[in-house]
Amino acid sequence: MDNATWLANHTGRSDFILLGFFSQSKHATLFSVVTFVIFLTALSGNTILIFLIHSNAHLQTPMYFFISQLSVMDVVYISITVPKMLMDQVMGKKKISVPECGIQMFLYLTLGGSEVFLLAAMAYDRYMAICHPLRYPILMNHRICLLLVSGCWFLGSVDGFLLTSITMTFPFCRSREIHHFFCEVPAITKLSCSDTSLIETLMYLCCVFMILIPVTVISSSYSLILLTIHRMNLADAWKKAFTTCSSHMTVVILFYGAAIYTYMVPSSYHTPEKDIVVSLFYTILTPVLNPLIYSFRNKDVTGALKKMLNVGPDFQESIQ
Repeated sequence: MDNATWLANHTGRSDFILLGFFSQSKHATLFSVVTFVIFLTALSGNTILIFLIHSNAHLQTPMYFFISQLSVMDVVYISITVPKMLMDQVMGKKKISVPECGIQMFLYLTLGGSEVFLLAAMAYDRYMAICHPLRYPILMNHRICLLLVSGCWFLGSVDGFLLTSITMTFPFCRSREIHHFFCEVPAITKLSCSDTSLIETLMYLCCVFMILIPVTVISSSYSLILLTIHRMNLADAWKKAFTTCSSHMTVVILFYGAAIYTYMVPSSYHTPEKDIVVSLFYTILTPVLNPLIYSFRNKDVTGALKKMLNVGPDFQESIQ
């Protein structure tokens, strides 16, 4: 048997089986309803935020431009995995074809990688706004913002293409059951009958690159922000800086922490249950939290929302 025939027989065209999040639960229906509500909340929250930012002249600033891009990423990100998971539960089907699996993998890697770099760009934007306020309109003009966002999308797509192309070319001769609710790289590599040390090393190196650089930018930006605020010696400035830093760092810790566990911790420390729980944080919960953390407690956003809904001042006070 030649190599081509062997590869065809072992990779085949048979579908993968996604065991999903609800497969071993006694309360699958309840979890499905909760997940659906969370999905709708994330979808509506981010969509409203995008609409507000692009329709209100007061929100046409670099900070809100980056936030709108984050919301776009979150909408697409959660839409890649959750609808498929819920439809499988409702229809009783758990299969996903190899091409669909590859597309899903590429999209979530691209969006995840893009968001990692976007969080760094957002921290850099706050540094420029606070530490260089006079030159900020020039240093962070619309063209620079577009270049930064384009760079985030490009680096994310490179990561997606690289890891997906290598993972999906492995021969799969073990069980076709994926112990996950979507086609995540570590879950897929476990099904391969060949040596996966290459992809594991590559994942580790990519994760180091994609986390080390953004974390350096974020930590440097906020260190310089705090140093600048300290020199001002203003209580209000300290409070505002703490609010800004703590909100951003909450998202960074959740998102980066999950990525470090998934792609940098050795596979011997992984279990299907732990992988699913960690993945829930950055695929489902983070898209819900981002609009709340960044914007809906912001007076500019709540003011724009009030204007859009044409409601009284009590509404604005109730959501702050």
